[in-house]
Amino acid sequence: MDGPIFSASTGSNLVRAHRKETENISRGASQRYPTRARPREHFSSKPKIQICKSDHSRSREIANPRMAPHRVLMVAEKPSIALSIATALSGGQGVCFVDAFSSRLAINPVIWSSVCIFASKFSIFMILELILDANDSVDFPPKYQSWADTDPLELFTAPILKSESNPKAHIRRHLSQEARGCEHLVLWLDCDREGENICFEVIECSGFYGKESGRRVYRARFSSVTDKDILKALDNLVEPNRDEALAVDARQEIDLKVGVAFTRFQTNFFQGKYGNLDATVISYGPCQTPTLGFCVQRHLHITAFKPEKFWAVRPYLMTVGYELQLEWERDKLFDVNVATMFQKLVMEDGVLEVTEVTAKEEFKRHPSGLNTVNLLKVASSALGFGPQTAMHLAERLYIQGFISYPRTESTAYPASFDFKSTLGAQLNNPTWGDYVRGLLTDGFSKPRMGTDAGDHPPITPMSSATEDMLGSDAWRLYQYICQHFIGSVSPDCKYVRTKVEFSAGGERFYCTGQHVTAIGFTSVMPWMAVNEKNLPPLKKGEKLKILKVELYEGNTSPPDYLSESDLISLMEKYGIGTDASISVHINNICERNYVQVQAGRRLVPTPLGITLIRGYQCVDPDLCLPDIRSFIEQQITLIAKGQADHAPVVQHVLQQFAHKFSYFVKQILGIPLVVSDLIMGIVNSSTLDAMDYSFGYLNDLCTLHTKFQTLMLGIPVHAIIFSLQIDDMDALFEAQFSPLADSGRLLSKCGKCVRYMKYISVQPSRLYCGTCEEVYYLPQKGTIKLYKELVCPLDHFELLLFSTAGPDSKSFPLCPYCYNNPPFEGVETLFGTTKSANSGKLGKGAGMPCSLCPHPTCPHSLIAQGVCACPECSGTLVLDPVSAPKWKLCCNTCNCLVFLPQGAHQISTTRDRCPECDSTIIAVDFNKKTTPLSDGATLHVGCILCDELLHSLVEMKHGKSFRHMRGRGRGRGRGRGRGRGGIKGRGRSGGRFEDPKMSFRDF
Repeated sequence: MDGPIFSASTGSNLVRAHRKETENISRGASQRYPTRARPREHFSSKPKIQICKSDHSRSREIANPRMAPHRVLMVAEKPSIALSIATALSGGQGVCFVDAFSSRLAINPVIWSSVCIFASKFSIFMILELILDANDSVDFPPKYQSWADTDPLELFTAPILKSESNPKAHIRRHLSQEARGCEHLVLWLDCDREGENICFEVIECSGFYGKESGRRVYRARFSSVTDKDILKALDNLVEPNRDEALAVDARQEIDLKVGVAFTRFQTNFFQGKYGNLDATVISYGPCQTPTLGFCVQRHLHITAFKPEKFWAVRPYLMTVGYELQLEWERDKLFDVNVATMFQKLVMEDGVLEVTEVTAKEEFKRHPSGLNTVNLLKVASSALGFGPQTAMHLAERLYIQGFISYPRTESTAYPASFDFKSTLGAQLNNPTWGDYVRGLLTDGFSKPRMGTDAGDHPPITPMSSATEDMLGSDAWRLYQYICQHFIGSVSPDCKYVRTKVEFSAGGERFYCTGQHVTAIGFTSVMPWMAVNEKNLPPLKKGEKLKILKVELYEGNTSPPDYLSESDLISLMEKYGIGTDASISVHINNICERNYVQVQAGRRLVPTPLGITLIRGYQCVDPDLCLPDIRSFIEQQITLIAKGQADHAPVVQHVLQQFAHKFSYFVKQILGIPLVVSDLIMGIVNSSTLDAMDYSFGYLNDLCTLHTKFQTLMLGIPVHAIIFSLQIDDMDALFEAQFSPLADSGRLLSKCGKCVRYMKYISVQPSRLYCGTCEEVYYLPQKGTIKLYKELVCPLDHFELLLFSTAGPDSKSFPLCPYCYNNPPFEGVETLFGTTKSANSGKLGKGAGMPCSLCPHPTCPHSLIAQGVCACPECSGTLVLDPVSAPKWKLCCNTCNCLVFLPQGAHQISTTRDRCPECDSTIIAVDFNKKTTPLSDGATLHVGCILCDELLHSLVEMKHGKSFRHMRGRGRGRGRGRGRGRGGIKGRGRSGGRFEDPKMSFRDF
């Protein structure tokens, strides 16, 4: 890459020299670079971040034609960083708010602009915006979404698709629009691998694909958002690092394929056999599973621990009013007879002689900078916040501008860090303002040398706050961050440590004391203060009478369960997760019912978590050891450093895991390892020799083959059935959990055998037919009951009624068989995908209740109960059959509700349609006492959209005003709704049923 098109160092000086000219240039910028018109709903009425108005807020037309400005798009990831960069590059004078692109999810990338003079030739009109949640997500194509029809082994070689992680935010469209007309792109994203990966996502969706047509892409690398560092980064722009971006792609692909393959297999296998697992999915992940392994390993140490008795000799003496207990240099003995002997020797002597008195000045060093891992550890151990909660609080404080970026691995402050300004911001704080004033007056200490990971500076406060401003929890975290930063530039704590040694009966004893001489940083971090312990004045050679000699008896105790802080330390030590993902992995094992957080933030594994890890240890210990993640990270690092190509490394790692997966499956299913492959013609003597197993289950076989080519009668070693002496993973589950046949309660009849099926209510709720030995999954997070003993006309299964709880509850009937095996092609299901020929009962094609069924004659289908198109989505409003007397319509796709006339005796659909809007005509039988009809009539038939009476009695909830739907043309929801119609709703979007088995983002 050639040098940058502009120089920050030159530019910053010229900005000051030409400030007046710059202001004149910027006053009319709106005519030359107008803000593009968008529909009203795309704008936020108020910007998310208020900035001070400057002269540029009046008009932004380029009034000076002799300066031809370049239009540069600059992209940052966080609001405070975007505003800081815009302010620094404009010399503090040229920042003006342009607009905020608003999405339905209230993710508002804010845009600032500034006009500056750079390199005396270029006037640059900069648009600097922020993007949120820019990471693309990866998933499999629809062909591989079916759990039932896709062999998990195929996933290791399956293609993957990248898609926008949050399509409703329209980030890609927004970036593409803002990039139009821009000549250059400057990327101010996080300086880590993930940030580098986002750089190339931004390049792709903004249309900057290279140097053609003079369009250039630059990467700004900065460690802090001070003006000095920002201008230095602008003066040293580089190219984005594609190797680091490809390393992130590699990790995402490996984690997805490995995690989904193992998760699908073990979920299908164990949930199909056991009824009380209490887990929606039995997931596996290269990060998540070793994290769980640490917790289970500690549990196994505790349960296997056998306490032992020990004894210790403890003499006491009295001097100058002090009673001292002395410590024995032998510490403790496990033989009571020997310990008793030493006790008698000391008692017979009766006198303790002082043999040595030493006094030494020691220091307790002030802390280094605060990184994310240390923040999470302190938040858990001292503040009682879980890692996920702590990160949410820290991110909120960051967005509000109270702290710096909270995701960093660095503990070393950059050389250009402005300590005086950061401390000065705390002068008015009522809690530590006076202490900070003393530091600035007397001079603050040089911070300790920490680790510079090259990403972001340590976490520091950015502005002063009080508890009233932040709230209790956020204040406690903010308070610690401030105290840690102030402590990191405070003097060390100094104290004198005195040790007095004694002798009696040939045994040596000692006592220690501590006296603080300079409190230092512990003044602002009192929990780290040195505990003072005063000793009486003693001199060498002094003899003191023994008061008593105690023979202390105790028991060894097992280690405690891992705390979250302990677990974070282990994850950091073994390289499991990053500063951004550690909290996610810990949260995952909690949410998936593998561990429970108990008193003291201790992580106690559940029976499911214990059984899962013990099963891995029986079958293949590599699967739950931290080494497996280290192996992946080593390979990914080769890509990041440019020492290996992306595709071969990913292929190599996936091949290793594919071998391990095959072995795992065969062990679970009880298939002999080598013989099964020989029968299938997959493995033979020559191919086994050629296989490269850097780790895994065939190492022992290869070793045996090297030592012994043949056994008796010349039989190759590969044809021997090796009886592995291990416990069966399935047997471990069987010992802990109940089979499906012994679980649940009888509920409804199977349409195949006409026998009663059992309903298992624990997650995931499902029906089990013991005669047919089939499992039928049901909607989650609601109640299930038999629906009037009605039968599905297609398969003769008894219908069930699913209901959610709460004031906004909704109900719908379903056939268990149709729900798991949608009978119609091209029908979109609850999970937002279309039923296809290869959709399986556990795939995304499953999930068709009666409210989505297009059966033409069934009285419970969409055809019979559908009323009109949903105004919020492409779904249909369907009559809730059991909502009386609070009758309502529920969307069969989103959470939109329409309340019908309340207290009506009966409301039903008819077979007639409205001639105006094509909606279904409904019949309302009003209560005699409350009927709005004249002459006491109770029956009224009409369209809820076009009939004046009915329309005045309906009420929309979680959607736009229902009145806006009137007169919008034909759009009745026969099958699916025909469009959104009218004005965009303001209610909660989302609301779709989510299949938890198809979400694998955090392995």
